[in-house]
Amino acid sequence: MVWMNISLIVPILLGWLGGAFVNYIADVLPRTRILGRPDCLHCESPFSWADYLTLRACRSCGKRRPIRAWLVQILTVASFAYFWLFPSKLVGIPLGLIILVYFGVVTVIDLEHRLILHPTSIAGAVIGLISGTLIHSRENGLLIGVGKSLLGGLFGYGVMFIFHYFARYFTRRRARKLQEAGKEDDGEDALGDADVILLGVLGLMFGWPLIWDVLLLGIVLGGVFSILIVIVQLLQRRSASEALMTPIPYGPYFIASAFYFLFLFL
Repeated sequence: MVWMNISLIVPILLGWLGGAFVNYIADVLPRTRILGRPDCLHCESPFSWADYLTLRACRSCGKRRPIRAWLVQILTVASFAYFWLFPSKLVGIPLGLIILVYFGVVTVIDLEHRLILHPTSIAGAVIGLISGTLIHSRENGLLIGVGKSLLGGLFGYGVMFIFHYFARYFTRRRARKLQEAGKEDDGEDALGDADVILLGVLGLMFGWPLIWDVLLLGIVLGGVFSILIVIVQLLQRRSASEALMTPIPYGPYFIASAFYFLFLFL
């Protein structure tokens, strides 16, 4: 028991660093599109790395770090510790922890900015190909593993591309509604290009046919929560057209689905 408690120091430290990395990417990349020194979101004064990693308030304006930063750190540490003790049977500990960080980056940025950035998609594709190959090569060999990973990526991308094509109708309809209400088109898509790429990445990660389950559960989760959001807005006395035209990020629902199948299902 004592040895287990001591061994948890490693995932806790790794989890804190992983959470700091998620916060860093979410703070810097959407604003600057490059990786540079983090700065205060309020006064833009640069943080020292020591202050940033320890979540200190800004020394220039005194503003505390946002609650998101603390939530990310706590959740990442907790998830690292748990999956260190009970690792994913599909990808194991090292790759599993890397995937957790990737999921965190995509989720936080999409929730805050409704963006899935190309650098994160490229990194995800590399991680996904390694993961999908590992999952499917155990019983089928390396070449079959790579093939199933690529087939899953093609399937995930292809299905979401079809959805994206039909979603253009709702995007145009939303733009007309905004113009009729005397508002400018904000450029929001019903289903963005980045969501299509994300499903391609998850397809690589799970391969064929596992991506089919991930896709279905993600659609169900997105649909259920979208209905709940519309109901809440109607209860707030917003008009039905306003409620239905509210943009909703779909990336986190597919990430939640992938998380379930990768870490909890088996």
